[in-house]
Amino acid sequence: MTGTPQRPAALNLLLRGAVVGAGTVLAAGAAVSATAAYFARRVVSPDGERPDDVEILGVGAGTLTLRATAETTAPGRYGVWLDGGGGHARVGEVIDHDTAARTVTRRLVAVDSGRLREGAARWNQYYYAGTPGSALDLAYEDVEVSTALGAMPAWFVPPSASVPQRRTWVLLVHGRGATREECLRALPVLHRLGFPALVVSYRNDRDAAPSPGGRYHLGEAEWLDVESAVVHAFGAGAQDVVLAGWSMGGAIALQTMSRSWVADRIRAVVLDAPVVDWRDVLDHHAKVNRLPARIGRLSQAVLEHTHARRLAGVETPLSLDRLDWVTRAAELRVPVLLIHSDDDEFVPSGPSRRLALARPDVVTFVPVSGARHTKEWNVDPDGWDTAVARFLLSL
Repeated sequence: MTGTPQRPAALNLLLRGAVVGAGTVLAAGAAVSATAAYFARRVVSPDGERPDDVEILGVGAGTLTLRATAETTAPGRYGVWLDGGGGHARVGEVIDHDTAARTVTRRLVAVDSGRLREGAARWNQYYYAGTPGSALDLAYEDVEVSTALGAMPAWFVPPSASVPQRRTWVLLVHGRGATREECLRALPVLHRLGFPALVVSYRNDRDAAPSPGGRYHLGEAEWLDVESAVVHAFGAGAQDVVLAGWSMGGAIALQTMSRSWVADRIRAVVLDAPVVDWRDVLDHHAKVNRLPARIGRLSQAVLEHTHARRLAGVETPLSLDRLDWVTRAAELRVPVLLIHSDDDEFVPSGPSRRLALARPDVVTFVPVSGARHTKEWNVDPDGWDTAVARFLLSL
């Protein structure tokens, strides 16, 4: 196991309850270890149903007024789920932000379904909701990808009939706790360029097969499901593939690129706010949760320990070294487009910048400002589409 020399001793407290010094020291050590184990388990636990998190205060002629929060006042375009997900509306730019009244009024783009009214609702950072057909009016097919755990649902979206169809497919991989809807934003540009698209799911998604332990593996296991999707694409006529991933989906794409037996058929990778170093992300979230640094580091050791199954619920210990692409930068062997906002509050952009500096020969880095986490398209859809189009057409 990698890490600092202190990790095994700390873990022994958790595993064996070893008595070190007086009873107060033992109690403190046990509390630290238990907190670290709890934090580690939360990191790999899929989120439950998300509650309503915004308040609609008024509906005007082409406007929607909401309670002001960090999300509802953010620049860009977003969606709002209505009636527990039974309806959906889309909003655009901020028209008015009354800081004293704590309200924000945004342009109402469309009501896709349901009835827009005052009351509780849920913010949708993906902007679109539904299927490629209902959200974008694109022809698509529901398909199933066969994996070792069972069938994983996917959307196949053929390119526009008005352009030549390419034999390079783009496989889209959503992030941790997200759904395939996160990938809808990328489909129009791929459709226009002639790229067939496969929007995949992976183990522990709400509509996919669960893993035996029901826990995320931060890319260490999920890549196997993406590998199966790549094989599916080849069986359906793809010559090669480009992997595109958001957040943890980026970590999954990178593992597929480096570990799959079909890696030689992966032509390039597109990453949006990716996790390229899980230690950096876990350190960040320990600080956000006001955990002492030693608890944050110990939680990482829990995930890597041989007893990770008992401690964190994962089926096998994780290798945070193998998930660290800043250190592994020399191993990148295909072109990478990396889009990341400087103010990402969930996956800090520092490792992405370091990776780009380490491999400017293969990494095209597109910095963004003001988009926070995975909202680069929302803030500048034309800029995002242009960057992706230029990259794909240069391959």
